[in-house]
Amino acid sequence: MAEEAQEFEVKRYNIRMAGIGGQGVVTASHIVSNGVVISGGFSSLVPFFGSEKRNAPVESYVRISNQTIYEIGEIIFPNVLMIFHPSVITLGKSYTMPFYTGLKQKGIILINSKKPIPFTRDEQRELEEKEARIYYLPATEMANDLAKTDLATNMAMCGAISGIFGIPDPKSLALSVKDRFVGKGIVVSGGTAALDSAIEKKFAKKQKLLEANQAVLDGAVQYTIDQGWSEDERSTVAKA
Repeated sequence: MAEEAQEFEVKRYNIRMAGIGGQGVVTASHIVSNGVVISGGFSSLVPFFGSEKRNAPVESYVRISNQTIYEIGEIIFPNVLMIFHPSVITLGKSYTMPFYTGLKQKGIILINSKKPIPFTRDEQRELEEKEARIYYLPATEMANDLAKTDLATNMAMCGAISGIFGIPDPKSLALSVKDRFVGKGIVVSGGTAALDSAIEKKFAKKQKLLEANQAVLDGAVQYTIDQGWSEDERSTVAKA
């Protein structure tokens, strides 16, 4: 029994998502959170929309773990940041400024961008002091290539989280997406529901929508593996 207890690895990630209205940031937080619950894990989330209009700053706070979570509310000290749009950094379109405020030491920053962001000298120094790992994911390009619409950008970001941390696992994440767009088992705001409706209208049938979303999820998971971002693989290499 003692050996089994030692083999159990606690996984706990406090994720702060930041983007702009119309990108599906809140939808992404629901999908990741519900995917973790479906997989048998634990999660809590708090979305923060502000004015809830296109291009306005949006943040959402998601805690995920394979152990019980008791905290709720805003995440002040995240160990994971998801940046859905470069303007969060370059134009300061975020409720949290600078965008990495509170990031824990050796935290991970996942940025939707096909090329590195030009940080200021102070930003670069502070990120280096935090030993932050910065991952650039071409999420919008991936969405356009695989789903033929940038409305699936959030699917790429969700898939990357699954690929990096293994929580939620890809199968549970896919079930969460299905629950969101077919099962309608998740309560959403008026603005988020409108975005869901716009996504659905892009496709003639919901099955086509699910297939497109799945293609983006799978593509993002594979991308993280190809880039060597998987925490499980990094841990295995480190132990070897």
